[in-house]
Amino acid sequence: QVRLVESGGGLVQAGGSLRLSCAASGITARNYAMSWYRQASGTQRDLVATIIPSGDTNCADSVKGRFTISRDNAKNTVYLQMNSLKPEDTGVYYCRASQVAIVYWGQGTQVSVSS
Repeated sequence: QVRLVESGGGLVQAGGSLRLSCAASGITARNYAMSWYRQASGTQRDLVATIIPSGDTNCADSVKGRFTISRDNAKNTVYLQMNSLKPEDTGVYYCRASQVAIVYWGQGTQVSVSS
């Protein structure tokens, strides 16, 4: 059974930092494209950052220079380090694993940034 379990969300003031974790089980994360998405209330789920099997990463323009995605192969866990948080970063953050036509999602973790 595949599980992606996100953690690390919470309430933080603007300018603060959080680190989200996505612990994978049932799959080997380094063999998948691992991504973080976020969904603000009433909006679509948007891609925030991705790390692919080679270790290459990419971030959305809105978070470049502030967010960093990384992977710990020994822990089978993917992280999203979020610095200089803004109120517009508020939303539910989801972890996604994809490999060709196979896609798995986590249950999400809430991030709230107050101004």
